Amino acid sequence: MSRLLLADDERDLANAIGEILRHEDYEVDLVFNGADALSYALTGNYDCVILDIMMPKVSGLDVLANMRSHGVRTPVLILSAKGQLEDKLKGLDLGADDYITKPFETAELLARIRVILRRQSDYTPDILQFGKLILNRSSYELSYEDRVTTLGNKEFQLMEIFMTRPKNVISTVYMMDHVWAWDSDLEMNVVWVYISHLRKKLRSINADVEIRSKRGVGYSLEETFR
Repeated sequence: MSRLLLADDERDLANAIGEILRHEDYEVDLVFNGADALSYALTGNYDCVILDIMMPKVSGLDVLANMRSHGVRTPVLILSAKGQLEDKLKGLDLGADDYITKPFETAELLARIRVILRRQSDYTPDILQFGKLILNRSSYELSYEDRVTTLGNKEFQLMEIFMTRPKNVISTVYMMDHVWAWDSDLEMNVVWVYISHLRKKLRSINADVEIRSKRGVGYSLEETFR
């Protein structure tokens, strides 16, 4: 299932679009200001980001510029009432993949998203790499030089989050939302349990990478430079 981030401060419109997208079997996160959009988008954990331009706190264009400056290549579709050619060119020049002007037809929005996701699937690597640490998305294998360990499903999902955004602190809440979203009865300490499993597996392959904790904030994947 493709995961989308939709950022628009028009809550009624955003909620309506979100329902349409979920009906089309997309997993959708909604945010209503640019600061939250940037925080979520920088995780790199989405298949497509849909951005309004005029949002409080941080504009959509600034979110886009920050994403690209941090190396986040997630496709971006701009959805905006600003329909002048210069607005479109600015968005595209900053790294947007497409631009739709409000008001729009639902069928066109869905078609544009499908095109972006098809294009993205052609370039999604099976291999994620951080230093000499390699995660194989097809086999769920984590390897370092000639040593290999196989990850369970939840371990893999966590490691995928870390390796798409190495050195970035990922919050416990974010990991709960994206790995255990449907298991609402679970306690937050389930994240700590699986982080412990991953740390053991990193040690088992003698990786020069570790998962560090930042008290009250979250966890990050870091090189140890031994």
